[in-house]
Amino acid sequence: MRERLEELRVEALAKVAAASDKKALQEVRVAYLGKKGPITEVLRGMGKLSAEERPVIGQVANEVRDAIKQEIDKKEQLFDDAEVEAKLAAESIDVTLPGRPVQRGTKHPLTAVVEEVEDAFIGLGFTVAEGPEVEVDYYNFEALNLPKDHPARDMQDSFYFTEELLLRTHTSPVQARTMEKHKGKGPVKVICPGKVFRRDDDDATHSHQFMQIEGLFVDEKVRMSDLKGVLDSFVKSFFGTDREIRLRPSYFPFTEPSVEVDVSCGMCHGKGCRVCKQTGWIEVLGAGMVHPRVLEMSGFDPKKYSGFAFGMGVERLAMLKYDIDDIRHFYTNDMRFLAQFTGA
Repeated sequence: MRERLEELRVEALAKVAAASDKKALQEVRVAYLGKKGPITEVLRGMGKLSAEERPVIGQVANEVRDAIKQEIDKKEQLFDDAEVEAKLAAESIDVTLPGRPVQRGTKHPLTAVVEEVEDAFIGLGFTVAEGPEVEVDYYNFEALNLPKDHPARDMQDSFYFTEELLLRTHTSPVQARTMEKHKGKGPVKVICPGKVFRRDDDDATHSHQFMQIEGLFVDEKVRMSDLKGVLDSFVKSFFGTDREIRLRPSYFPFTEPSVEVDVSCGMCHGKGCRVCKQTGWIEVLGAGMVHPRVLEMSGFDPKKYSGFAFGMGVERLAMLKYDIDDIRHFYTNDMRFLAQFTGA
């Protein structure tokens, strides 16, 4: 039996060495180390041996089996390594090739406009205030001199959740809340940027959701001339130092007197063109002196304090500054449009 086992060792190792792939190697493993292999057959005949020979032949059989298995494992590892090398060679990366450009994001044009407006007014001593987009009727209307039966409420068709809860129609409630927090003591000098909502049909110049920036300055002896000076400084900062403003009488329930503010046309410089409808002026915002009733409802003594307020649409400012003809471009996420404002 010893001689037969040695013959099997030599024979199996020769076949391992001759195996050309993993499949052939697996066949050698099954043929010599399997349950039906010749080594197993030799071990089954050990019952005919004497008690002294059995451990000797058993030891030789284990040595032969281990030697064959070890060689098979070594050869299999060689095949695995060769396979990995071939795969690496086939999938090699040429590091000298130029990389794919990574597109970098940029600020949305409305965000850029809001930040530019904030910078202009912060430079004039204003601070930025914010408030809830879901507002109560009192702050959205009543605290701004718009009681329940006021006809001016029809100017702002609103999204109501309940009779007392709605999506704010302007950022003026932030002004009312801010004045209330000051408990009748000035000065109050804030701008209030944010989203507002109105039941409007979407078209090239209207949207059911848009952005506003409103401003408020309340203190002793605040005059209309202060309002004009602040707005003139803002317009020159935002549109250019060559631009002028004019004030036209208007009506807003929460200011008295009220004005519409026009800026001189940047295309024709006041001569009249298609953009300004031959007037030389373009309307940009509304403003006025804070109504005494609004001051009183917010806890300020209207005999001691006065103030001015103004409000502007962010989309309108952006459309005028960048010559955009459709407000819907801001909300369609069209990369061809947004890519134009890189570094705006």
